[in-house]
Amino acid sequence: MKLIIGLGNPGKQYDKTHHNAGFLAVGFLREKLDASNFKLNKKLKAEIAETKLGKEKIILAKPITFMNNSGEAVLAVAKFYKIKPENIIVFHDDMDIALGETREAFARGSAGHNGVQSIMDVLNTKDFNRVRIGIGRPEKTPPESYVLQKFKPKEIEELNKSLEKIKSLL
Repeated sequence: MKLIIGLGNPGKQYDKTHHNAGFLAVGFLREKLDASNFKLNKKLKAEIAETKLGKEKIILAKPITFMNNSGEAVLAVAKFYKIKPENIIVFHDDMDIALGETREAFARGSAGHNGVQSIMDVLNTKDFNRVRIGIGRPEKTPPESYVLQKFKPKEIEELNKSLEKIKSLL
């Protein structure tokens, strides 16, 4: 069994923002893997969808804890489904990667990403898989403002190209 977590912030005001690239990726996977619709599970602090890839059960999750407390949801979901850290894949935004590109990582530091750091803190390990989704680095906008801005139509096109590649990363 695998747990695929998309990091982001809950709420309509954060839909399609740069920081919610992880939510967009998991939503994309839900469609591509023909998973169930996301259902809110307050106990697990996440919206949950389920599917199978071959014979393997896949749990898709979007935390409702806000980015900086993502670890709370990851821990709750992983404990409930008895999933070990090495079977967790976290999709998240990364300003150090160009828009339209993705990179895989395992057992690496958070590189200043508070959502990833929260997960490392609660799991007490960095031994989990990550897919870093490039959102690019703004030239003039402060990073903390940029991540909360909505993707522009051209950026959505670039993001969609990178999302097309992510199914093969499973």
